[in-house]
Amino acid sequence: MFIGHMGVAFAAKKYSPKPSLGTFFIATQFIDLLWPLLLLLGVEKVAIEIGNTAFTPFNFISYPISHSLIAVIVWSLLVGGIYYLVKREKTASIILGAVVLSHWILDLITHRPDLELIPGLGIMAGFGLWNSIIGTIVVEGTIFGIGVYYYWKTTTAKNRKGELGFWGLVVFLVLVYFMNLIGPPPESVEAIPFVGFSLWILVAWAYWIDRNREIKSEK
Repeated sequence: MFIGHMGVAFAAKKYSPKPSLGTFFIATQFIDLLWPLLLLLGVEKVAIEIGNTAFTPFNFISYPISHSLIAVIVWSLLVGGIYYLVKREKTASIILGAVVLSHWILDLITHRPDLELIPGLGIMAGFGLWNSIIGTIVVEGTIFGIGVYYYWKTTTAKNRKGELGFWGLVVFLVLVYFMNLIGPPPESVEAIPFVGFSLWILVAWAYWIDRNREIKSEK
């Protein structure tokens, strides 16, 4: 899942307006921001196998540190805890932690059974939505659409940059989503971490947008 995770980040702003959208982008993609580094270090493993699922050619061989349930719970507590230590905002910290955990829950829906519950026990989970391209697009598109709507209704642009930057990001995410769907897979496994690092561009974009938007005042 890709834009579905971003939809959660957009929606979270409605329930906790103080953290920046960029912070929510970090939270929703935290384990996918960690994963490329672990791939590069050889700690976790992935292979490219056309037909592995209908939606993606990636075979996630081993990623217990970034994507096992117990690890993601730890990352959720870590992200929420760090935010609380810095900002002393309990509600925002809890929501940020929940957004981190939401990534695993959405992955559980889309992945085939390749998500470990506890590393070393061999208990794998995954409902396999990726075996249906149409089903994946409908579910992920719905989550993304709802999230974008919530963010749009919750915030207003301070200036033209806030308006164009927001809608530009929305269009860009949708274009990237469908380009990944119809385009060729990465040329090699070695290229995957560097593609993954590009997620930081979206984080920076989200921070920039949020600086140029503000929470709508209630009348």
